[in-house]
Amino acid sequence: MNKEQIIVDPGNRVEFNNRVDFCVGTGRLGLALTEEYLKELEYVQKMIGFSFIRGHGLFSDDVSIYHEYEEDGVTKVEYNYTYIDRIFDAYLKLDIRPYLELGFMPKQLASGEQTIFYWKGNTTPPKDYSRWTDMVIALLEHLKQRYGEEVTGWPIEVWNEPNLPGFWLKADMEEYFKLFKETFLAIKKYDSRFKVGGPAICGVRDAEWIEAFLKFCKKEGICPDNITRHHYTVEFPERIGHYDYSKLEDQEMRFANLQSTRDIVDSFEEFNGLPIHLTEFSTSYTPKGVIHDTNINAAYLARQLSRLGDVNDAYSYWTFGDIFEEQGVPNSLFHGGFGMVAAGNIPKPTFWTFYFYKQLKLFGTDCVYRDDKAVIVKKDEEYSGIFWNIDEDDRVTECVLGLNNKEYTLITKTVDETCCNPLKLWHDMGEPAYPTKDETELIKAAAQPLTESCIIKPEGNETKLSFGLKKNAVVYFTLKKRYYTPDRGYDYDKVISFH
Repeated sequence: MNKEQIIVDPGNRVEFNNRVDFCVGTGRLGLALTEEYLKELEYVQKMIGFSFIRGHGLFSDDVSIYHEYEEDGVTKVEYNYTYIDRIFDAYLKLDIRPYLELGFMPKQLASGEQTIFYWKGNTTPPKDYSRWTDMVIALLEHLKQRYGEEVTGWPIEVWNEPNLPGFWLKADMEEYFKLFKETFLAIKKYDSRFKVGGPAICGVRDAEWIEAFLKFCKKEGICPDNITRHHYTVEFPERIGHYDYSKLEDQEMRFANLQSTRDIVDSFEEFNGLPIHLTEFSTSYTPKGVIHDTNINAAYLARQLSRLGDVNDAYSYWTFGDIFEEQGVPNSLFHGGFGMVAAGNIPKPTFWTFYFYKQLKLFGTDCVYRDDKAVIVKKDEEYSGIFWNIDEDDRVTECVLGLNNKEYTLITKTVDETCCNPLKLWHDMGEPAYPTKDETELIKAAAQPLTESCIIKPEGNETKLSFGLKKNAVVYFTLKKRYYTPDRGYDYDKVISFH
């Protein structure tokens, strides 16, 4: 078993921007009309609590906002907000707000027939840009009337992944720039408080697109409020049957790619320091990427979350739950879905990585230690931290801390392939595609972290704590002062030795 030691200086301060709870992704917005979707989101909000939620299909036909009709030989337009009100009402009830991704194109407003996904989102430019911007402004006006001035704080992103031909006809860069300009100017004219970003690119020719986008904005004299892009970390997948198998990419290479975007933005005097939002990130970029359901996904993302805030002001995991239909209705319980929660509110190992980082944020903001395998924060004379082990042999991490002579309670929560692995139990049960209620509860029982505790009695100025990490483990700990207040006559040692 490998052993390593880290020494934590309580007076040290390390930059660590933990924005784990800013935003989370979702399938198309129309799915929020279903019961299972809302149950999963309620669970995620109760346990983690994100500020914003971003999904596709705001203007797609299943949400049914845009309608043209003929009257006296004239084509007129009307809007229907019945479904979007129901969706956004549900979001606000769960204390989460929409991150408004403007897309896709209503069929009646579209210039072409190209669609994407099982649910056929139209991905062509508008046939009439004035009707497009009228629709956008009418929606913002409606939202302000319904929800008040807080709506001006809801971030806006123009389209999704226009650098990919499936998401934007022919990946036409100049046409997208026109869409962004017309949309940006219309929104700012309506209410300049709205924050509008783009170009929402993913992967292909990313540096070329970011640089060209900023040159275009500079030429047109406009300044986006943030730059948006996506971040996935696997090689091209191998498709077998329904499922996609991918190898993880080197993390340093992926971090360097994020830094390159920061460098391009900062190379423009006009845009230096402009916020960057990762409006989607995950490991695999397919909704049948089997890695999403595994413990290695949780450990890999633990390292990602320790560093994503270095050059990005916001990042949004894609997605909170497995109610998702880009490639059709899922065939089975564990199908490689994007979600951190599977059907039946079964938390995957990755869910706990996000939960641990949220707990770390709630604990304190003074980071005293961070490397490629750990992050530790301090509040007063107490500590909290996360360790991870990405696909390596079992190891023991000895952590040396400076403590006073009071007693402390050490609590650890461990997620690894042995103690928190619902995928394994499901497999051992025969991989039931549609588990019964009892089977779901059994799988859910195998999806909880192992919680352990002990009393720490410091001796001298330094205390050594040992944390065991099996392969693909994520371990969260808190070390808090112990206040011992036993009831009269209660003797714990006598209780546990009684026979």
